[in-house]
Amino acid sequence: MKSAINPTRNEDYSEWYLQVIKAADLAEHSCVRGSMVIKPWGYGIWENIQRKLDRDFKGVGVENAYFPLFIPLSFFEKEAEHVEGFAKECAVVTHHRLKKNDDGKLVPASPLEEPLVVRPTSEMIIGDHFAKWISSYRDLPLKINQWSNVVRWEMRTRLFLRTTEILWQEGHTAHATGKEADEMARTILDLYVYFLEDKLAIPVIKGVKSESEKFPGAEKTYTFEAMMQDRKALQAGTSHYLGENFAKSCNILFQDETGEKKYASTTSWGVTTRLIGGCIMVHSDDDGLVLPPKVATAQIVIMPILHDDEQKAAVIEYCEKIKKELSKLSYDNDPIRAIIDLRNIRGGEKNWGWIKKGAPLRVEIGPKDIEKDQVVLMRRTKSPKDKLFLSRKEFIEKAGDFLGESHNKLFERAKKFRDDNLKFIDNEEEFYKFFTPKNAKNPEIHAGFACVNFSMDQNIEEKIKNDLNVTLRCIPFDFQEKGKCIFSGKENSQKVIFAKAY
Repeated sequence: MKSAINPTRNEDYSEWYLQVIKAADLAEHSCVRGSMVIKPWGYGIWENIQRKLDRDFKGVGVENAYFPLFIPLSFFEKEAEHVEGFAKECAVVTHHRLKKNDDGKLVPASPLEEPLVVRPTSEMIIGDHFAKWISSYRDLPLKINQWSNVVRWEMRTRLFLRTTEILWQEGHTAHATGKEADEMARTILDLYVYFLEDKLAIPVIKGVKSESEKFPGAEKTYTFEAMMQDRKALQAGTSHYLGENFAKSCNILFQDETGEKKYASTTSWGVTTRLIGGCIMVHSDDDGLVLPPKVATAQIVIMPILHDDEQKAAVIEYCEKIKKELSKLSYDNDPIRAIIDLRNIRGGEKNWGWIKKGAPLRVEIGPKDIEKDQVVLMRRTKSPKDKLFLSRKEFIEKAGDFLGESHNKLFERAKKFRDDNLKFIDNEEEFYKFFTPKNAKNPEIHAGFACVNFSMDQNIEEKIKNDLNVTLRCIPFDFQEKGKCIFSGKENSQKVIFAKAY
């Protein structure tokens, strides 16, 4: 059977990704370079991610606040390493007001006394306010998160993965000791990993970044890396232990129990709408989007068959009854989200539309089904032709189970794919061969993750990056065996993950 998405994943992965987004009506490019409009079906996914993550953050004592979009340029000058890491991506406001010039065109009117950076991240301005809020050990720990947008002037953009304006959350905490701050960064890392695996059905490898790949100004950057279906890595999120670096830049001081003045230790951490891009690339197929049920905008789509006007009212009433029954049920601590598609279009067109939009469960109901008090169930993780005839009562009783089965199937399938394409390599020649494209017709399909012993020599790391466009993704927590570096021969070298990445 011909696939709904053209080209397929194996023909042109980049274009397939964009066509899945288009077919699912998730988002589109805006008139502003590199920015996107997230449409209701796509934004609903973000709302569910946001709601569930927010609940998790509050469970570890984090409170929400909001900080300004504009940051004085002088704030960035306080932290040299941080500035250097973001300088090329910063958008800067230099004027306010508009006026018409002699040609009648609108031009900037009045220069600002100090340029304002449109926030690429908020460590410096939040640090400035933390310094005002913290004076004693009794004020610690301070745990704040904000749901906001940031601007990074990227050279190459792609919907959801890398855009000029990014929707995200950024958490910032301050602690009395470095140990407490580091533990907080690790707590958030574990929270993120649980969220990706339990809510998004995306298996990840967690670890710490190398010195060259860590967040500018951080002591440690903890990361979790996911494998996409083209076998490239996606850094799905990060949690940073910042030590006293930003506290010193922002003068975040507190008086300890002995009366001594000390600098606080801080953290920052965040995830973005990139998580939606990850869901698309991990789970979707050549028929379109496949959504993990726990974050799907709608989990069940009820499709009434409305050929006969005389029976139309009865079919709709039956569908409304089922929707009402489903709304009283809970899945993943939320009411089940069901909608009824009342559009007056052909049944086949309607069905394929929801396949392409990735709805986890589709339910067809016609006059004959009402007579039998049954529904026809179709699952996105099954073949489009696969249909299950169930009594209404049985479907209602098992709706949550069907959603759970869909989640488990997506996770196990993604985990098997990741594990099948994670290779342990013990020599340099094999490493270079592993990352040399075998399929010249489709070089986008990459080799996967290479796990090797590495001495952490930054010169070698840079050479690998230049030779193969491969980066050190993380020093994984799961693989602890030390051995001889496959590049330098240095003994007692730790295992790391290399991959091509987004």
